[in-house]
Amino acid sequence: MKVRLLAVGTRMPAWVTEGVEEYRKRLPRDFALEIEEIAPGARGKNADVARAVALEGNRIRDRLRGDEVTVALEVGGQAWSTERLAREAEGWRLEGRDVALLVGGPDGLEPALSASADRRWSLSALTLPHPLVRVIVAEQLYRAWTLLVGHPYHR
Repeated sequence: MKVRLLAVGTRMPAWVTEGVEEYRKRLPRDFALEIEEIAPGARGKNADVARAVALEGNRIRDRLRGDEVTVALEVGGQAWSTERLAREAEGWRLEGRDVALLVGGPDGLEPALSASADRRWSLSALTLPHPLVRVIVAEQLYRAWTLLVGHPYHR
């Protein structure tokens, strides 16, 4: 199983890259995490935010593969415990399906893209900075994997 994090935003700070890589290298090949950066839509003083969000949605859609489970990461999604994430991941693995985790830009995911996702997951009721989301997701995926294989990290 591969997990792809399709995240709007480019040029992450070094601490983000280092944090994500720390957990990526710990994951086995059959639970691999890939990060794919999506260029954000133009924003500025007189920018059309709805147009930027729609453009980002289209860019994410262009990267999706038809057979993946899609999970929209949003504040309004369902809160999952680590145990729930582990159960979800085990289900995806048993089904033989890869996963695409979708992270929108500063104004969120395009509503139609969010509505079409198989699941909607909230990492927190707090609004998290997008760079930090990448590190949290990588760590939580690693934690879920350790739970599934009985590794003591998750305790």
